[in-house]
Amino acid sequence: MPLAQQVLEIVFTHLQNACNYSPLPQITELPEVVAIPDTAISESKLLAQLESILVSSMNTAHPAFIGHMDSIPTTLSFMGEMVTAALNNNMLSLEMSPLLSRLESHLLKEFATLFGLGKQAGGVMLSGGTLANLQALAVARNVKFDALKQGITALAHPPVLFASEVAHTSIQKAAMLLGLGVSSVIPVKTNSNSQMEISELRQAIENAQRDGKVPFCVVGTAGTTTTGNIDPLSEISQVAQEYGLWFHVDAAYGGALILSENQRQRLTGIEQSDSITFNPQKWLYVAKTCAMVLFRDMATLTKAFQIPAPYMRDSGDFINLGEVSVQGTRHAEVLKLWLSLQHIGKSGYNQLIEESYLLTDYFMQQVRKRPFLETTGEPETNLVCFRGIPHWISDNDWDKWNSDLQVYLLQKGNTFLSLPIYCEHCWLRAVLL
Repeated sequence: MPLAQQVLEIVFTHLQNACNYSPLPQITELPEVVAIPDTAISESKLLAQLESILVSSMNTAHPAFIGHMDSIPTTLSFMGEMVTAALNNNMLSLEMSPLLSRLESHLLKEFATLFGLGKQAGGVMLSGGTLANLQALAVARNVKFDALKQGITALAHPPVLFASEVAHTSIQKAAMLLGLGVSSVIPVKTNSNSQMEISELRQAIENAQRDGKVPFCVVGTAGTTTTGNIDPLSEISQVAQEYGLWFHVDAAYGGALILSENQRQRLTGIEQSDSITFNPQKWLYVAKTCAMVLFRDMATLTKAFQIPAPYMRDSGDFINLGEVSVQGTRHAEVLKLWLSLQHIGKSGYNQLIEESYLLTDYFMQQVRKRPFLETTGEPETNLVCFRGIPHWISDNDWDKWNSDLQVYLLQKGNTFLSLPIYCEHCWLRAVLL
């Protein structure tokens, strides 16, 4: 049997038997076999090592792996990843990926239309939401301060941006990488459902202006990492327009709701944004990595971000994607996404999302039946964040009790829940994909 076929057999057998393995194996150290050998090892030994790696890795195929936003990939995205690797095209330029570059641009225009950004919209795919947020904020900075060529070192007053106090840490990381500093991200207080308070946003903007700072962007979150909540996007867009700020929406997780007939209204206001981050690798079940950043106007992206590369041929009206992306050489993430969309369709994804909400409702019912459990609030997506507050022990011991419960559920119930810190305490989180 050819080596490639043997590898596929091993992988498919492992996935079929995923329930026989822990959702999160405990690995303390790497085996000696990871060392680079002096000479090639036999195929049989290589395959044995591959099997060992499979059973020792995070097991997203286990139905009780519900601790993170990491889904089992669709069959077609898995196969699409194989085809992409075999083709080994480079999304740097049209010459190096003639069909896949065009496919990416076309598909992202379609997503931009779904989000309501208009006919001039489009975007680029990137390796994860962190890079997508980085590029969105880079464009926002360059537009506001005409910083493409001169940067921001000559600015008389420090630029600042605003995001909720529970926004993803990639916003701070982007500010650091853009030379703004982490302190340039002003956290806005949230309500009991982890949603940005609009009155607090206004106050934060006015305070910054009074202190001699220059606000240039506000970030709304559609699907917070810990609780899955969605900021009031329509109200944020109104504030952004009032103060002349770039409006970016980090919809890395919640953006999938755009494919749900019943739930897409939760994203109302996202159509007013200037840019959007969306990760199909999460709720669209596409193999990692698969993310995109969309812009209301592709001409704005080109003007504020494009760096022409002399080693790439001019492609006429088509812009080489590497010239308008934070990444140069890049894997062709688009094929596995396109194949998944073709295989499942809008109606199929609509059904998957609806079933996620049914699971979430059931999970919440079970939590509410237990008086020693509390939640962070009503879920807006398919995340349930809860913790034990057992009355029979001191509240000072609740964090340890919840940490112990996580371990117990994994060891005795073969169920993995994550243990984030929320409001300075340990909570359990279920992501019901």
